[in-house]
Amino acid sequence: MPGSSSILRFANLKFAVFKPLLAALALLFVFAQPAAAQISFKPTAEAVQEDKLLNALKEGDKITGRVSIPDGSAANLIQPAGRDWRDFQRSKLPWIGGISILGMLAVLAIFLMVRGRIRVHQGFSGKTMLRFASFERFTHWLTASCFIILALSGLNVSFGRTLILPLFGPDAFATMSAWAKLAHNYLAFPFMLGLAIMFLIWIKDNIPGKLDWEWLKQGGGLLSDDKHPPAKRFNAGQKGIFWIVIIGGVLMSVSGWFLLFPYLPGNVTALQFWTVIHAVIAMLFIAAMLAHIYIGSIGMEGAFDAMGTGEVDLNWAKEHHAIWVKEQQAKGEAPSDSTARAVPAE
Repeated sequence: MPGSSSILRFANLKFAVFKPLLAALALLFVFAQPAAAQISFKPTAEAVQEDKLLNALKEGDKITGRVSIPDGSAANLIQPAGRDWRDFQRSKLPWIGGISILGMLAVLAIFLMVRGRIRVHQGFSGKTMLRFASFERFTHWLTASCFIILALSGLNVSFGRTLILPLFGPDAFATMSAWAKLAHNYLAFPFMLGLAIMFLIWIKDNIPGKLDWEWLKQGGGLLSDDKHPPAKRFNAGQKGIFWIVIIGGVLMSVSGWFLLFPYLPGNVTALQFWTVIHAVIAMLFIAAMLAHIYIGSIGMEGAFDAMGTGEVDLNWAKEHHAIWVKEQQAKGEAPSDSTARAVPAE
């Protein structure tokens, strides 16, 4: 159509007029953005960068970027040591805990079946003497009760997802874990207080000596009811428990303090180190305390009275702490042997 051809000729004429202008704008854009104009893919250079990244990962170096905020640790993109830490928490730590805790329970069960309960050989005398004053018992139970809750709440971190979550479901497990975390954080302080008091009031009676070596050589009377080596207020076994509590408690307290205040270690690597120390010592600590609880309850007849009422039977004290009994009798703080009478054990 004649009209259509006229319109096309007019459009071509207009485009021809603006064509130089469009070309000029394109050149201006290119020169204004030199970086964009020079972008190109360089296979060799990219391979070199990737090779450096892989080598850094193998050597354990951190892969970092750049940040504009004051916290420089936020620049860490990849930290291979963190993967090792995660692998330890998920695989190695459960094995350490399982072997130490379940192993101790198995040993105690076998010992109870083979040896039986350690009885008072001469029977109860019917006379008692003070072994632990009320303040000593308060300190013991303060520390012990805090330790039990700390141990259970800590074990929930390592084994809760595997053992508790399937039993109670995610909602109940989440609620329980939240309360356990609060208890773990706040009961750490009375535990540390009790630990310090225990050290101050009992350190004088827990210094190792030659008498303790003789006690150990005789097995502490654990294998026979009628042969208990003489001991002072604390025998070698009890001294061992004391130092396990003090040393283990200090390590747990120091490492736990860093976990409560994670900015104190200064960097992530140090924080990971203290989490490993806290977890490993906790597993071994729990295993040792299981042995202590066993001996102080069902394992030895009359032992629980020491921390229960504070009074122990005279014959029990003479069999397990003969030297201490003589010292107390010389002070007039224990019944004499002539006043003691044998009462059949239940």
